[in-house]
Amino acid sequence: MIAYLDASALVKRYLLERGSRETIELTSQAEMTATSIISRAEVAAGLAKAVRAHVVMDDVAKRAQRSFAGDWPDLLRISVTEALVERADSLAWVHGLRGYDAVHLASALTWRESAGEEIVLATFDQQLWEAGKRTGLRPWPEQLPGTSGPEAAPGQRPPDPP
Repeated sequence: MIAYLDASALVKRYLLERGSRETIELTSQAEMTATSIISRAEVAAGLAKAVRAHVVMDDVAKRAQRSFAGDWPDLLRISVTEALVERADSLAWVHGLRGYDAVHLASALTWRESAGEEIVLATFDQQLWEAGKRTGLRPWPEQLPGTSGPEAAPGQRPPDPP
């Protein structure tokens, strides 16, 4: 299995929260794990936000950041190019995605095309999950926490990661 993780899934590898155990299991079973290069900034921002919101202590977030930075070289990183951003532009309009979510979707689709294999799109963002399914990716998890099932109402999204 080949897994593409957005930042909402990556954070769960480093902070203990709902979905962490399953995300760690998914990545340990994957033959390859990829993400967009923008995830580096998104994960750091998510960890910093968790500290500001008093969700985690500063030392816990810094330890998570160091662990993530140590794992960064092991991830297949999809570069952001002019062509990828152009594709993300179109995907944002078609699927009503936020900017970085559109970049993640474009990255996963581009990787699928270059790998020629099915890609599991790991995300805890409802809109990205739904857009991934509509574009032929296999969204993961099969059911997002806080939804009634994989086909939750369009626009419904779980809380943003910390």
